[in-house]
Amino acid sequence: MDKIEKLIQLRAKSLEGGGAARLEDQHKKGKLTARERIHFLLDEGSFQEIGAFVMHRSSDFGMEKQKVLGDGVVTGYGTIHGRLVYVFSQDFTVFGGSLSETFAEKIVKIMDMAMKNGAPLIGLNDSGGARIQEGVVSLGGYADIFYRNVRASGVIPQISAILGPCAGGAVYSPAITDFIMMVENTSYMFVTGPNVVKTVTHEEVSSEELGGASTHATKSGVTHFSCANEIECIENIKKLLSYVPQNCEETAPNLDYYPSEDESRAELNAIIPQNPNQPYDMREVIEGTIDKGSFLEVHKDYAENIVVGFARIAGRSIGVVANQPAYLAGVLDNNSSMKGARFVRFCDAFNIPLLVFEDVPGFLPGTDQEWNGIIKNGAKLLYAFSEATVPRITVITRKAYGGAYDVMNSKHIGCDLNFAWPSAEIAVMGAKGAAEIIFRKEILSADNKEAKLQEKVDEYTEMFANPYKAAERGFIDEVILPSETRTKVIAGFKMLENKVDNMPRKKHGNIPL
Repeated sequence: MDKIEKLIQLRAKSLEGGGAARLEDQHKKGKLTARERIHFLLDEGSFQEIGAFVMHRSSDFGMEKQKVLGDGVVTGYGTIHGRLVYVFSQDFTVFGGSLSETFAEKIVKIMDMAMKNGAPLIGLNDSGGARIQEGVVSLGGYADIFYRNVRASGVIPQISAILGPCAGGAVYSPAITDFIMMVENTSYMFVTGPNVVKTVTHEEVSSEELGGASTHATKSGVTHFSCANEIECIENIKKLLSYVPQNCEETAPNLDYYPSEDESRAELNAIIPQNPNQPYDMREVIEGTIDKGSFLEVHKDYAENIVVGFARIAGRSIGVVANQPAYLAGVLDNNSSMKGARFVRFCDAFNIPLLVFEDVPGFLPGTDQEWNGIIKNGAKLLYAFSEATVPRITVITRKAYGGAYDVMNSKHIGCDLNFAWPSAEIAVMGAKGAAEIIFRKEILSADNKEAKLQEKVDEYTEMFANPYKAAERGFIDEVILPSETRTKVIAGFKMLENKVDNMPRKKHGNIPL
């Protein structure tokens, strides 16, 4: 056979995966093939494959008779919107996407290349876990990947899409990466599957209930995005990448922005209700401040009392962290503290400025919160903000009570610019609780206790439930009209664009995990 002809034939063979029948099965399950996923992810014609002819080396259990070119994973590099990325796409049609020694070596190779060249790594995961026939070398392959995930953390962005069943070792690599996306009804993540759960704990549970997209998007918080189908998932990856830089040495790309003569947003003046205990949707404040339609919310269905996500201000990428008074009054609890801390640390690692909207009545009380570690979990958010060196701006819209005021990016923990609306209430606690403590004797000795309590509540409110005491001390840089928020934030981030703030020399801090 002519040598060129042989190469052409081998190339064609490498595109077949597990064969036509298995590829068709993949489509019947509502899933794309490994190569189709890459096709939709990358710019047209930009994909350059590496390792197409790699095959496994195992000869146990008759494996020497079952060799497939590529060995179940497609690896290489290409571009998304013209920017270099590295990608691996696991092929469920070959040994159920199970990881072998050579499969792992292919992934490790592009991980090393991504680190050396400072570009994002995208993993398209569709795997049954370790290849049982290979034993410990398969487990070693997983560990090689985990090790590189950790080395790459905070150096290059790492994004994982879960596009099928991922069990056992297959879930730990995604767990270390920055963002996880799952597809409803076709993707699962669990350390042990339903059969093992039934054997060990006698629980009857379906794959979807145990580790489906909805479960991880709402209950565990393992996944950051739950997508209706694979195309939506792939489009989300592209959108997410547009907000982040190539690596920790760079900044996110700016979009062209043409300012209007008047950047004020009058609709913000009418958002805060007259009743301080009435909820409102903080997303309206976010949308009224950022560039129209630029908000990409992260962890939307998990710990809904805090809202986090990416947006743009005058074309610049920023990270937004906001208390949500429409859910649990915006109180901080275990889950919201961890959600916020994780997002803040990602933004800080990749030079993305932080904008914080604050309306927080405090930390959620109760045995459930205390026994599940609200002290250390709340401290995670405090730690994350305190160590962040990126430009940081806080806007207090209403309540900023107690320790939660300190934690939510206050001036005291290194925030650069702190604004407050006239409706801001900055105090140790709410007026009623404070009055009951401070004026307890007066209230108890009064003939009309309710009237006396209300009198003292009004007195405390007048004195402390406003932004002016904090502004007197310089803890608030400026009290602004809500309509001025966008103008002030644009100017603030422009002023801070060359900020330099170095942490003390150390190997690394010890966040209260």
